[in-house]
Amino acid sequence: MTTVWLTIAALCVGTIALKASGPATLRGRRPPARAMAAIALVAPAVLASLVLYQTFGDSPSGITVDARVAGLAAAGLGVALRAPMLVVVAVAALTTALARAVA
Repeated sequence: MTTVWLTIAALCVGTIALKASGPATLRGRRPPARAMAAIALVAPAVLASLVLYQTFGDSPSGITVDARVAGLAAAGLGVALRAPMLVVVAVAALTTALARAVA
């Protein structure tokens, strides 16, 4: 096995152990409503940070502004207008492609 596959296997085992620790720790009890509300906000916050990092953080020297920013802005506008998610993704992809074609 290569180092890459050993790393993937270790991460899989660690993920399973982490996911199993929650139910094992709670032992069937329900967490408080406030904790559940905070937990529900973690995934969207992590996803938003990953999107921003991938959009603006391509350059080692700082913030990068390119066609991806136009696509992100188009997606944000689509979400603000409550467009269906498929339309949001299509408009963002089209905007990014047009911005790359123009630049």
